[in-house]
Amino acid sequence: MTNEFWMTAMVFGLSTSSILAQDVAAGETSFRKCLPCHAVGADARNKIGPLLNGIEGRKCGTVSGYSYSEANRNCAFTWNEAIFLDYIKSPKAKIPGTKNLFSGIKDETEASNLWAYLRQFGPDGSPK
Repeated sequence: MTNEFWMTAMVFGLSTSSILAQDVAAGETSFRKCLPCHAVGADARNKIGPLLNGIEGRKCGTVSGYSYSEANRNCAFTWNEAIFLDYIKSPKAKIPGTKNLFSGIKDETEASNLWAYLRQFGPDGSPK
């Protein structure tokens, strides 16, 4: 077999390893920490924090009907896994001036599992 084949196989294996390592059920359990302020699913509504349906690919600070801090309204990123994992470690460090009072999730596996759980909800709250 050629070197290109092995290189492709290795890259594919590395790119899927984080997906396989994520545990949606564990992410759902971790989401309990978020429930006082956030909601997901078909019946989700904004609470103290915005609903989290459709977070993947959504620009920060743009959930309709939620009153964001100026810092969140002006943040320039779009939610993806890497940004979420950086954010969830320490929300106030990622977005200085945010209203989010959550101290963060430092454990990378827990944060990754939480992302896996959240990203399964489309903008209307239905599974993707």
